[in-house]
Amino acid sequence: MTSTFQGIEIGKRAVVAHQQALTTTEHNLANMNTEGYSRQRVDFSAFDPIYLPGLEREETPGQIGQGVAIQQIIRLRDELLDQQIVAHASTRGYWEARDPYIRHVDQITHEVGDTSVRVRLDQFWDAWQELANNPADIPPRTAVVERGKTLVDAVQKGFKSLKGLQDMAEQDIRLTVDRVNDYVKQIAALNLDIQRIQAQGDNPNDLMDRRDLLTDKLAELIDVTVDRRDPDEFMIHTAGMILVQGGIGREFALHRNQGEEGYSRVYWKDTQQEVHFRNGSLAALFELRDVTIQNEIHSLDNFTMNFMDLVNEIHRGAYGLNTSTGNDFFVQRPYVTNVDGNYDRSGDGEYDSTYIFRINGTNILEPNVQTGLEGIITLSGSAGNVEVPYYPTDTVSDIILRINQSGAEVVARLNREGQLQLKGTPAHGWENPGFVIRHVEDSGFFLEGYAGLLNDRGPEGAFDWGGPDAVNVLRGGANDYAVAPNAHPSGWLEINPALLKDVTAVAAGFGENGRPANPGNGEAAIAMSNLRYDRVMVGKNMTFTEYFADAVGRVGAMGEQSGNELATHNETMKKLQEMRQSVAGVNINEELADMLRYQHGFNAAARFITTVNQMLDTLINRMGV
Repeated sequence: MTSTFQGIEIGKRAVVAHQQALTTTEHNLANMNTEGYSRQRVDFSAFDPIYLPGLEREETPGQIGQGVAIQQIIRLRDELLDQQIVAHASTRGYWEARDPYIRHVDQITHEVGDTSVRVRLDQFWDAWQELANNPADIPPRTAVVERGKTLVDAVQKGFKSLKGLQDMAEQDIRLTVDRVNDYVKQIAALNLDIQRIQAQGDNPNDLMDRRDLLTDKLAELIDVTVDRRDPDEFMIHTAGMILVQGGIGREFALHRNQGEEGYSRVYWKDTQQEVHFRNGSLAALFELRDVTIQNEIHSLDNFTMNFMDLVNEIHRGAYGLNTSTGNDFFVQRPYVTNVDGNYDRSGDGEYDSTYIFRINGTNILEPNVQTGLEGIITLSGSAGNVEVPYYPTDTVSDIILRINQSGAEVVARLNREGQLQLKGTPAHGWENPGFVIRHVEDSGFFLEGYAGLLNDRGPEGAFDWGGPDAVNVLRGGANDYAVAPNAHPSGWLEINPALLKDVTAVAAGFGENGRPANPGNGEAAIAMSNLRYDRVMVGKNMTFTEYFADAVGRVGAMGEQSGNELATHNETMKKLQEMRQSVAGVNINEELADMLRYQHGFNAAARFITTVNQMLDTLINRMGV
């Protein structure tokens, strides 16, 4: 049964509904510049009529309406578009983190002017050429030492710059992990608040906006996927595991691992299981620190070690103006003090490893002579041992080339005397030390009888670093191997202090039959100068100049790729965000139109209440007068 005051109630509902709609419009306009805000819309619906189906009712035709009500206030979002943005955010975050670092690496390796390593290296060779022309004079020797000092400064500067960039990546990793943990905590806390509000039948629009914004920011840091299938439990996955589940958020912890120069790895805080991210800025930072920058440091170390070893090899066999000989031009810093390379790797006080950098055979080989031998040489590689077969028709040069192209972390060459020389290279894995030969084995007779490097063939005659006194299997004496250098020779390369003290000790000529070289003999200086043109970078068969040019080209290509990828993903993300804004963004004209519409509705409802009030006043106060 209808009431006399039914009109007042209907008008009140209309006033309240349009007032809430106006408030929502005002809320939209106030947050038009708020990051992550989604515009909200009021859904009006007719209030339940007096007579519902199935209930007893008076014989009155039709249902009597009860006005308007706000069914819900919803935010306008496209979940499919949100998923696309989350997916692209990780990729863009990866390139955003990578691009500035690659540009720094490019600046370091592509120095211009007289301060670059390549220019200083050319000046060093020029000084030796001048000494070759004037082997009896002191000024050219002084020039050699001074040019050597400037070259050392350039190499050390390059190493310090790369190492500083690597340390910067480590700091960024730590800061990024802290940000990830903070976002996870905030998202989990928001989930609890959203669940409580939804349980009361309301839409926590602003809280969901905040959660989606934090999810977008989290996706820029690590690769995540969002699961919205359960409306009561918002979930985020990463690295194949659950990161956020409702109000539970898992955190990450950083631990410094041994053998990684004090650098950190990421673990799940609760299970202590290591985490490997595939995308996002954190994945880029790990790749930069452990691969990209580390490879450039390896490249510089590889140059430094080979350059130092070759220069010292010539200088040791030559005589200075003061008749001294056996002097290294550059100081070598051995990793171990034991002359046999024995080292306590486990730290238990007992020798358990052998750290050897270089091994020389005792026999003189002709590079273009076929060996007539067949077998398999087994050498240490980055992911296990590498097998290098050789055949009877192979020449010595063929076998050396095959070793250098095998991917092993051991390279081969013939030294000045024509002896086979094996050298360790920088290790690609953190678990192994650099410039250490870890395994040498031959199933045939090439390394044993032909090259005179091993005492025996097969596993019983193999050199393996996994025990002390491994040098006992080598054919030559103590002069035919060298212990491994300290880590990063490009950081500690120095000229022999004896040469700095007395430049007449700089060797220029080779002696004969144990007699010192004549003052006018410049054969050693010529041999030193010719290193400029020799393909001495074993493994890549390059000259020093070509090696640096290759490094510059490699970094330049990475910089170009990084810039192009970042521009592409920025453009993709821009389009996706524009599509999102077209759906969820606040449009001033549309909001103003809604404001006028709601205002007219409010005014009409208020006018209706006034009219009903006048009718009631007439009915109550004036009838019967």
